[in-house]
Amino acid sequence: MAGIAAGGGRRSRLAPWLLVAPGILWLLAFYFIPTLPWYDGYARTFTDYHEHLARSFGYALTATIAAIVLGYPLAYVMAFRAGKLKNLLLGLVILPFFTTFLVRTFAWKTILNDGGPVVHLLGWLHLLPPAGRILNTVVAVIGGITYNFLPFMILPIYVSLEKIDRRLTEAAQDLYCNPRQAFLKVVLPLSLPGVLAGSLLTFIPASGDFLNAELLGSPNQKMLGSVIQGQFLTVRDYPLAAALSFVLMTIIMILVISYTRVLGTEDLA
Repeated sequence: MAGIAAGGGRRSRLAPWLLVAPGILWLLAFYFIPTLPWYDGYARTFTDYHEHLARSFGYALTATIAAIVLGYPLAYVMAFRAGKLKNLLLGLVILPFFTTFLVRTFAWKTILNDGGPVVHLLGWLHLLPPAGRILNTVVAVIGGITYNFLPFMILPIYVSLEKIDRRLTEAAQDLYCNPRQAFLKVVLPLSLPGVLAGSLLTFIPASGDFLNAELLGSPNQKMLGSVIQGQFLTVRDYPLAAALSFVLMTIIMILVISYTRVLGTEDLA
């Protein structure tokens, strides 16, 4: 009986790998192996384009943190405090999806230009020097990325908060927790799956984004996505573009796996 149980345990451990084996073989045969001859492109990623690579992850990480800071309070209000305004707020969060990514970014370019309302307001508040500007700066690029991907942060956190049983916070307060302690001990831990999902939905596309850097930044703010786009469509150096894409994808995958192992993925569904 013990031998049968041990055999069943081995089969159960092998089953997931057998299920994904066809997909892994497909990726190895048609994605990984064809890129092996492009070793020069891999080397150039870390020599010629290391600044673009670091900039991409730096901007994406900053935008993700900013999206959490901005999105979590709004999601909390929608889930716990909005009342009859919940559907209205939810609709306002979803409303940007009715316009394209390109149009939203062009709108920010108009808002942040030197003659726009933001520059005038900051100048009037003496938060910006007379010759200062926002467009073509790091602030504009990160702000554009944060704005465009903010709904992807808000919605998973909102869903996670909405699933929390309100009786749990009431029980915590009955056990002499003040509202702050109830939030830190009950609400925040239970909402972490939403934070995890929102972080992935924001960080992954933001790392490969090129549109915000192209429209809101200068050549000094170019990200790796801009380089890949230029190599594919302008220079037409397909091996280098593919190598850059593969390196970017691999690093993102490593970061995502590490992040999910820290926070866990059991409650993402």
